[in-house]
Amino acid sequence: MVPQAPTRLNNRLINGLIIGLAALFMAACENDVALVQKISFEQDAPTETTKNLILTYAEAGYARVEIHAALAETYRGKEQITKIKDSLKVYFFNEEGSIVSTLSARYGQINYSTGELMVKDSVSLYNHQKKQKLETEALFWNQKDSSIFTKSPVIIRSPKGRLIGKGIRTKQDFSSYVLLEPIGSWQLDKNQTIQ
Repeated sequence: MVPQAPTRLNNRLINGLIIGLAALFMAACENDVALVQKISFEQDAPTETTKNLILTYAEAGYARVEIHAALAETYRGKEQITKIKDSLKVYFFNEEGSIVSTLSARYGQINYSTGELMVKDSVSLYNHQKKQKLETEALFWNQKDSSIFTKSPVIIRSPKGRLIGKGIRTKQDFSSYVLLEPIGSWQLDKNQTIQ
């Protein structure tokens, strides 16, 4: 016959060992939140991604500017910035609600802190009434004063001809403009002016 005391001791030892292993297992399964976030979230990843974005800026209840983007990624940090990829179109409206000019590019970036939109890569600004087109590689639109400007080389095409220069300042309707550094020479009619 086997004495009972050693069996109780073995049962206590086994139970203690099971409880110890369970505690060790539970401690091993605990997640460090900071470590999980570091592994799960890339620092350079966007906070928000939107497909087929339509962003409208209104004044006195009427749309003045409408931005259409195929893909937009928003980053929130010290500044809130939305990067627009895969092409964008910006429609500028007059007081009656008609589109007066259209800006298009392959890439854009909206900085909500400065109220500025930067576009680049195959940039085009078109005035519908004058049938006048500005082509450049980079352009900035300032929401505060509705101005558009660049220091990059530009080509302006219209039914009256073509102008080439470096840098331009215009309002968002592109009805008149200042060419900062004109290149080449032009023959002007008596009634024609360069603004």
